[in-house]
Amino acid sequence: MVSPSEPKRHQRMVCLVSEEEAQIVDNYLKKYKITNKGRWMRETLLSFIHRNMMEEDYPTLFNEHEMRR
Repeated sequence: MVSPSEPKRHQRMVCLVSEEEAQIVDNYLKKYKITNKGRWMRETLLSFIHRNMMEEDYPTLFNEHEMRR
């Protein structure tokens, strides 16, 4: 159930996968008893991006060229 404080989703994103990739995802969801595929994909994608931004793209005082000198 969606709480009233969560923003409504109006933007659609589409991605095509092969039959093999779709089967891998479906097997994973079945194994871990995940019933909401859209929510799982959204959370998985956004958590990956967020983690990547925090670990690798963190702000620095110097640019990459200056740090490699």
